Amino acid sequence: MKVWVDRNLCENHGQCAIAAPNNFEMDPEGVLRYEEEFPEAELEYIEDAMDVCPVQAIFLKGEQ
Repeated sequence: MKVWVDRNLCENHGQCAIAAPNNFEMDPEGVLRYEEEFPEAELEYIEDAMDVCPVQAIFLKGEQ
């Protein structure tokens, strides 16, 4: 499965990194980094990250 972050919307709040730390992280400069591909077992965490994003910038590939 794949996830995508719209960089035009993302404001680097980092809530996704708290909800799904295996997939999202903030680099030392405070910029979001993420793994596009993830195992299906991580879907619940990805969905949590999508839900907590204040600007709704996280999408599953194909759901844009």
